[in-house]
Amino acid sequence: MRYVDLNCDMGESFGAYRLGRDEEILSYVTSANIACGFHAGDAGTMRKTVKLALENGVAIGAHPGLQDLIGFGRRKMDISPQEAYDIAVYQIGALWGFVRSEGGTMQHVKAHGELYNMAAVNPGLAEAIAEAVYKVDPELILFGLANSELLKAGKKAGLRTASEVFSDRTYQDNGTLTPRRQPDAMITDDREAVKQVIRMVNEGKVLSRQNTDVLIQADTVCIHGDGAHALEFARMINESLRQAGITVQSIGKTISDNS
Repeated sequence: MRYVDLNCDMGESFGAYRLGRDEEILSYVTSANIACGFHAGDAGTMRKTVKLALENGVAIGAHPGLQDLIGFGRRKMDISPQEAYDIAVYQIGALWGFVRSEGGTMQHVKAHGELYNMAAVNPGLAEAIAEAVYKVDPELILFGLANSELLKAGKKAGLRTASEVFSDRTYQDNGTLTPRRQPDAMITDDREAVKQVIRMVNEGKVLSRQNTDVLIQADTVCIHGDGAHALEFARMINESLRQAGITVQSIGKTISDNS
């Protein structure tokens, strides 16, 4: 039996600006990565999204990002490991407070955007984020790009980790995601995206843009909630995974069942 977690970035509205279809998509995912106010989100949005996730039985994770609302956390910033540690602790702690106040528990932490990408290849930043997660709560699961420095750092710190793959992103032959600024970074055909995910889960491989197979472990699959057909895709990938004989459940439950 194969298991996989479906995670989605959520809580990305800010003030009067509304982004994503969180309430509807929560019916099809098993883990929610909730923005913590630096790249997106605000206090009210965090509280509401936490409540929605708990009402839908969806596991909750903090989604800390760079302090870059204008760029949505997707622009490079020259931060030190100490700064990475500080902003991670700050944001994880903020969401932890909302989760605790609503009677829930936090499952995981997943860095956002460029912070995630930088930590995937920079050991210093990776170790700083892993240390931040461990010191806030050593029971949290650290999400990271498959085969990344972040996963190595998480395991070294003593954390449980989850190897993450992306449904709608293309890969390079070194296992990194194709940068968003490149025209071939996104997979726009939903059927191709589903096909890629099922192969990653069942075969542990993904075809890179250089046309080579890259070995990959798929513990959790990221889908994005802000696309034009996000809800339809969430429903489609959930149903397709189940039809392929893959059990869709939160990574925390899978780890617990196998421990």
